[in-house]
Amino acid sequence: MLTARNVTKNYSNLPILKGVDITVSKGEIVTIVGSSGAGKSTLLHILGTLDTPTAGEVWLNNVNLTGLKGNALADFRNRHIGFIFQFHHLLPEFTALENVCIPGYIAGTRKAAVKEKAHFLLETLGLKDRLEHKPNQLSGGEQQRVAVARALINDPDVVMADEPTGNLDSRNAKELHHLFLELRDKLQQTFIIVTHNEELAPMSDRQLVMKDGKII
Repeated sequence: MLTARNVTKNYSNLPILKGVDITVSKGEIVTIVGSSGAGKSTLLHILGTLDTPTAGEVWLNNVNLTGLKGNALADFRNRHIGFIFQFHHLLPEFTALENVCIPGYIAGTRKAAVKEKAHFLLETLGLKDRLEHKPNQLSGGEQQRVAVARALINDPDVVMADEPTGNLDSRNAKELHHLFLELRDKLQQTFIIVTHNEELAPMSDRQLVMKDGKII
């Protein structure tokens, strides 16, 4: 489903990624682990089209992502790739429901259908009674579940998660781990997760270890 071939990334003369190859199948949870500075987040951002490689290619469902530019790239990203970050990046002036709906509205999906899907996702994630709450009225764990729902609103082919439990306590982190497993089992959702969490990584289908810009 997703394939990266000989991906390199240099900042000035400093090599960050040194020829990375990766293949991820549909419905697979893949974690990327390694020490700080190994290139994990840089790789995730390139796979998610938030950054461009110096060389190499990334393909998602037979589409060459490195060949997309401008509006075409932004539209493809919104429709096919979901994102979850350590800091939830929810818009503070909007409710949980409104935050989840935004990518669907951007995609041009009918508003009634977007709201119905957002209701379903938030209820599925245990937030039925929090739909009209703004981020500052939600706990950290609740905010992260809103972020998960937002990542899923457009039925993405893959969700990219960068340290998704890094800002959560151990109980909420464990709940999020199990949520990823449930979403894989129920929806065949694919996840690529960068993490330092020693409990989350072994729960994945496959761990990739990075060191000095390479997968070892």
